[in-house]
Amino acid sequence: MESELSTIADPIRQKIEALLRQCTEQYVDTGQLREAVRYALLNGGKRVRPLLAFAAADACGDRSEYLPYAAAAVEAIHAYSLVHDDLPSMDDDDLRRGKPTIHIAFDEATAVLAGDALQTLAFEILANAPGTDSQIVKSIACLSKASGGRGMVEGQMLDIQQVGDAIDLEALRLMHRRKTGALISASVILGGLSVVDVKSAQLSALEEYADALGLAFQIRDDIIDQISSTEVLGKPQGADQALNKPNYIDLLGLEAATEELNSLHQSAKKALMIFGDSAKTLHLISDFIVQRLH
Repeated sequence: MESELSTIADPIRQKIEALLRQCTEQYVDTGQLREAVRYALLNGGKRVRPLLAFAAADACGDRSEYLPYAAAAVEAIHAYSLVHDDLPSMDDDDLRRGKPTIHIAFDEATAVLAGDALQTLAFEILANAPGTDSQIVKSIACLSKASGGRGMVEGQMLDIQQVGDAIDLEALRLMHRRKTGALISASVILGGLSVVDVKSAQLSALEEYADALGLAFQIRDDIIDQISSTEVLGKPQGADQALNKPNYIDLLGLEAATEELNSLHQSAKKALMIFGDSAKTLHLISDFIVQRLH
């Protein structure tokens, strides 16, 4: 991350990782399952989604005691999605963040169960978090919708079904709004919901920002997958193209995909105008996402 964003992100990352470690001790039994869950959850990562939650809370008001738990829950869902995405029946990847994937480091059955445990861990974190009843109920509703059959899981299903098929731009956008964008949106909205007196206009602006950012994130992923290397990515370069998955580069070409990326970047930043200077970190995250190299 760029130095200014890193200065903001590093203490948040440390706080979230400490909380995630605490939650695995509290909610996951000892033995191989806990070891696998921790391997997936604490195995590096940029923690973009927790950072988005914190940045959204800063834009809307003050950070609450509830906020870190909401951010940790999103990261647990994200970790579960990566574990299952890497399975032989899905993308069959051997590397994640430069290390063996769960089914390689342990075995396939452990990987499935670790993913299951991470998914339920997210909702146990939210249910027991120090928030108001309204915050907890709204947060659980938000995260379950984003990660389930109307969100991330649906996106994964569309991804599988469309391997090798011709696909138009709107269908590709829909797939990625579900597969990648839904959880990014949930991260931002959960940050807003952590502010007790958040305004509906603020949540609407956050939704607009997150929708543009989610698509931008995926387009940048597709660009990186073409131009980067396995060493930089920490996972096999060109993996999606090798699997003949639909992507923005094949559909639009690199130049047009980059133009769409930049347009979404500007839309995301425009949505933040109502927040003024309090949205500084959200702006920095948007800049980082469209410029990152891995």
